[in-house]
Amino acid sequence: MKKSKFTESQITKALKEYEGGRSVEDICRELGVKPPTFYVWKRKYLGMDSDTLRRLKELERENTQLKRMFADLSLDHRILKDVIEKKL
Repeated sequence: MKKSKFTESQITKALKEYEGGRSVEDICRELGVKPPTFYVWKRKYLGMDSDTLRRLKELERENTQLKRMFADLSLDHRILKDVIEKKL
């Protein structure tokens, strides 16, 4: 997945400006992003402060790492099971 060039604090600042009544077009022009990108941020992060957003990113990273570990262990388990079946 592509890494965002915007930090969590920049995203939350932009969303707070939007909640304060500033138009989406002005915010997008200032940041150099397209409105669909802003609406993705809005759908995903609206109502979060930067600490909550940082914690969410950490949990997503940890979840990805755990899924990768599970896939590796599952593959190892399947390989060992196949070896045992062939020996019997």
